Amino acid sequence: MTSQLTPEDQARVDQYLDKPQRQHNHRTSNLWWLLLGIWIVLFGMGGVSYWIATAHGVI
Repeated sequence: MTSQLTPEDQARVDQYLDKPQRQHNHRTSNLWWLLLGIWIVLFGMGGVSYWIATAHGVI
């Protein structure tokens, strides 16, 4: 894919992207942590709904 910018504009873009405030480390996301978080929320909401049901005599 070729750039449609002029060489001067591309140099300005490259200079901007090379600034220290634009450089930061991204932590790689782990799918297992996301799955664990979803399961924690799911079981937490299920536990709360079970507790409410037993408190109101539904179960």
